[in-house]
Amino acid sequence: MIDIEKEAARVAEQGESAPRLARDPVNLPMIRNWLEALGDEHPGYTEVAPPAMVQVWTMAGLRGQRSPDDPLGQMMAILDEAGYTSVVATNSDQTYHRYLGVGEQLSVTTSLEDVTGPKRTGLGEGWFVTTRSTWWVGDEAVAEMRFRVLKFKPARKPEPRRREPGAQAIRPSVNRDTEYFWEGTRQGELRIQRCGGCGLLRHPPGPMCPECGATKPTYLVSDGYGVVYSYVVHHHPQVPGKQTPFVIALVELDEGVRMLGELDGEPSIGQRVEVVFTEIDDELTMPSWRPRADR
Repeated sequence: MIDIEKEAARVAEQGESAPRLARDPVNLPMIRNWLEALGDEHPGYTEVAPPAMVQVWTMAGLRGQRSPDDPLGQMMAILDEAGYTSVVATNSDQTYHRYLGVGEQLSVTTSLEDVTGPKRTGLGEGWFVTTRSTWWVGDEAVAEMRFRVLKFKPARKPEPRRREPGAQAIRPSVNRDTEYFWEGTRQGELRIQRCGGCGLLRHPPGPMCPECGATKPTYLVSDGYGVVYSYVVHHHPQVPGKQTPFVIALVELDEGVRMLGELDGEPSIGQRVEVVFTEIDDELTMPSWRPRADR
């Protein structure tokens, strides 16, 4: 059994991580992107960067990896092994010592400040992990951040959802472009529109092929297997015929197109799933997803 407090003390004793250098110097194009994304029209950020951007400069990027001496990464691995597999950020406090000028090169170091737990929370039992990061220009500390996350064991899943008696499900809009799809679900088929000219597969369907302009589509019957590409957990507002929370997943089918649908079970990116057909009434059968039993 892992002694989390002992492991946390060991990580804390290592002190600050080695400096991690920013991929690029502070630069005007990234400042403009930041200002546009936030809707900030302040005219002053041409020679200096907005202070709240400090963390942006040293982010590792989409495929970045934490260094072996990164204390947050070490504690995440320790808590994962102890069964605390879920994480949520709780708060972040930043302190800025001065503005950063265009052309300055930053680095960042991180140390483990505190690990507290186990705590009972609404999400489940967990540990609060607090780190302190310092940003440097050369030997000058220019900003600091205290960052805290909760690493927790998910609470026991609720009973399976059931439709409330008499509740009416939201019905899809059926038209000339989509009626073939809903006819397919009634027959237990997951149909994907295929262009009658170039053979392009697409979903959602449309009246004209975006590649060749053909207007006489056919369809392919999917095998109904895919992976979870993305998902959201819907809590509010309430939805007629549904009990919240429920998961809506964007599934990338083995045939290559992506399709939305409700997912039954605990979601994860890359999870293998298969289609399920649920008869709502004599006219409507809805497709949804469930984890594949053999994967």
